[in-house]
Amino acid sequence: MPWLASLERGQLLLLVGVILAAAVALSVLDVLRRRSPDAGGARYYRWSEWGVLVVALGTGGAVYLSYAGFDLSGVTGWLITGGLRVVAILALTVVAVRAAGLAVDRFADRLKAREEEGSERVRQIETMAGVLRKAAVGVIFAVAGVTMLKEFGVDIRPILTAAGIGGLAIGFGAQTLVRDLIGGLFLLLENQVRVGDVVRIGDKSGLVEAINLRTIILRDLDGVVHIIPHGSIESISNMTREWSRYVIDVGVAYKEDVDHVIEVLREIGDELARDPDYAPDILKPLEVLGVDQFTDSAVVIKVMVTTRPLRQWVVGRELRRRIKKRFDELGIEIPFPHLTLYYGGAGRKETGDHADRPGR
Repeated sequence: MPWLASLERGQLLLLVGVILAAAVALSVLDVLRRRSPDAGGARYYRWSEWGVLVVALGTGGAVYLSYAGFDLSGVTGWLITGGLRVVAILALTVVAVRAAGLAVDRFADRLKAREEEGSERVRQIETMAGVLRKAAVGVIFAVAGVTMLKEFGVDIRPILTAAGIGGLAIGFGAQTLVRDLIGGLFLLLENQVRVGDVVRIGDKSGLVEAINLRTIILRDLDGVVHIIPHGSIESISNMTREWSRYVIDVGVAYKEDVDHVIEVLREIGDELARDPDYAPDILKPLEVLGVDQFTDSAVVIKVMVTTRPLRQWVVGRELRRRIKKRFDELGIEIPFPHLTLYYGGAGRKETGDHADRPGR
């Protein structure tokens, strides 16, 4: 290319510098893209490579147009000053995004190191890390974009003013959405509920299948899925946090010896705690709290058993089965409502001719 030999020294140095800088930047971005752990990071580095190519080609085109006789003194001056600053901003953006991602990942790794591998808490930490990573990338891109607009000579004050007014308008128009997002953020940060817990929210209860930033998803025993916005939650009753408990009201007849019944219940609890099928789920032996109520037909004795989360219903059903079976063996009566039916003709006296006949 004969035009390269006729370039001025400054133009030639600028062209060579841009080519070298673009080659180095593309090489670094290619390495980072190949080592990126997720598809989102790889896509981000691919976009960065295209940005470097656009800047390099634009600089080369400006040099060629200058050689062809176009007055690009202003453009050349901008490339040497503002253009280099734009390239520096892009490079700093790449570094800042990478540094933010590494910082969030390291913080998440420290939190996960304290938890049991594969637990729901680990998955919750990973969810929070993903949200923080996206938020950090969004803030960095916003700052970088505004700074580059300033380098291109765009007055950013109207943009900032419009953004502030638009933010207020969106805030007033989407108060419910903002409330849902804030509620979801605090729900994740305070670890109130985890995926896999059984909770009651208002008149809905079920297994927590997912916790999103805006909604929490429950599936009840009938298989119905309930999607509840965080902003509508006033209180949450978590039935499976750290440990669970199953409480039974055992009713016996008034004629039974209460002390004997309590001793039988304790024996049943000890046998259940020694059963290898249920012992791993029982955290504390059966507790007999004593006589709790005097009802119309029964003396109510309250008992409870403490179990691992989500296992209280399995242990409780087996406990009820054993109580019924043992009471039947020992003849301990569990009272239940009785209904006696009387036929209307059973006590009616005979009248008329039939009543006067002997032998009738």
